[in-house]
Amino acid sequence: MNISKPLLPLAAAALLVVSGFVVLYVNVIAKLVHDWATDDNYSHGFLIVPIALYLAWERRARLATARVRGNYLGLAVLIGSVLVLMAGVLGAELFLTRISIIGVVIGMILFVWGWDYLRILAFPVAFLILMVPLPAIIFNQIAFPLQLLASRVGEVSLGALNIPVLREGNVIVLANTSLEVAEACSGIRSLISLLTLGIVFGYLVDPRPAMRTMIALSTIPIAVVANGLRVAGTGIAAHYYGPAAAEGFFHTFSGWLVFVFAFALLFAVERVLRRLAPPPPLGPAGASPQAA
Repeated sequence: MNISKPLLPLAAAALLVVSGFVVLYVNVIAKLVHDWATDDNYSHGFLIVPIALYLAWERRARLATARVRGNYLGLAVLIGSVLVLMAGVLGAELFLTRISIIGVVIGMILFVWGWDYLRILAFPVAFLILMVPLPAIIFNQIAFPLQLLASRVGEVSLGALNIPVLREGNVIVLANTSLEVAEACSGIRSLISLLTLGIVFGYLVDPRPAMRTMIALSTIPIAVVANGLRVAGTGIAAHYYGPAAAEGFFHTFSGWLVFVFAFALLFAVERVLRRLAPPPPLGPAGASPQAA
């Protein structure tokens, strides 16, 4: 059921809903920001909201001409999301409290402005999901296989260079030391960050949803390969220069170097995809077709 509102009641409804959002989520957001600041796996969270706001601002011309017809279904979404928040608080489940933020935002847009606004803002709202840390059970299910995969890539690479190596699970045994591919070295940190970068990069360089999806998905194998090469590089340094070479500055610097290398690979993948499937011709105004 649609509900038409004049400007003043519309502004009052928006203010009321936003105020309620602040009251409900002040503690949840404070804890979320704390995790961004203390967990390197999710430090990119600080960038998600500003980017989402930019993506929404970029759609301002379409929003200005969109029909404002609030829908009561949005109120149902709001109530359901608040119930998810309550379940998360009572069950001490951070993921539920945080993911309910997305539901509340969707409910607010739909209730106050309507379906047209929600369709236009669908991508910026969906992008907010990247700010929410994964539940521990899912994170561990991803991190441990990545540890083993990085260890395997490192072992194969070192063996190809005729460096004596033995792998036991996620431990790489060299002649003069042993290297443990810990959770922090699993590559999940670079995978999450590179996936976020890939989504933004794909959005900026190509208007086609299929190409954007392919660019984003390509970050997964790129991150895995890049991190495996980092493990191999650490093993090479440890073999030739001793265990100390695999720690401290080299270990930190190699992480940044590998991320730059991974982005270069992502750029190369985009170039290849563009050659294989060129974008459509420019429209009569000299611009590409409007993207979502």
